[in-house]
Amino acid sequence: MSSRTALAGAEGSAVIPVDGTVSVYYSSDTVKRWPSGESQTMQRSLHIDPADPSPIWRQIEDGMRRMIAGGVLEPASPVPSVREMARDLRVNPATVSKAYQRLTQDGLLEVKRGEGTFVARELPAGTEADHRKKLQDAALSYASFAATLGADLDTAQQALEVAWVVLRDGKSSPDPQEGDPS
Repeated sequence: MSSRTALAGAEGSAVIPVDGTVSVYYSSDTVKRWPSGESQTMQRSLHIDPADPSPIWRQIEDGMRRMIAGGVLEPASPVPSVREMARDLRVNPATVSKAYQRLTQDGLLEVKRGEGTFVARELPAGTEADHRKKLQDAALSYASFAATLGADLDTAQQALEVAWVVLRDGKSSPDPQEGDPS
């Protein structure tokens, strides 16, 4: 049994099958207003892959973290409501809510009652030891994943370097057609 969903884009809507093998990209435009009255449209994307073994709430959380770290979502900028994001991604609102709750607990999002949810004005402070522990935990997770793929240390380091460049440049994912990131 396959279901179909419409994904709205800048040019309209496209109907694609959602059968567990199709990736879903969430894309929305945010209009940033400057004090002068001038506006700028910013696009942000979030990639959800139903074939990915990680839970969808984790994919949402990780995608939001990437957009915040990469500067795509700037401090104090609004994020879509739980209902809006759930509707656009075609997922249960509880799934989006879990991702938002974890991001709020980590100090990356702020909820302003009656106004909405926003990217935190400042990244959460922590001790150097706390940061080092979190980095070591994440590094161990990445190294374990790379090892299960059969990657050697050089290949894993190259992948990390590419990811760092993608994050720095504000892209949502690496372009497989591009060569070396340096």
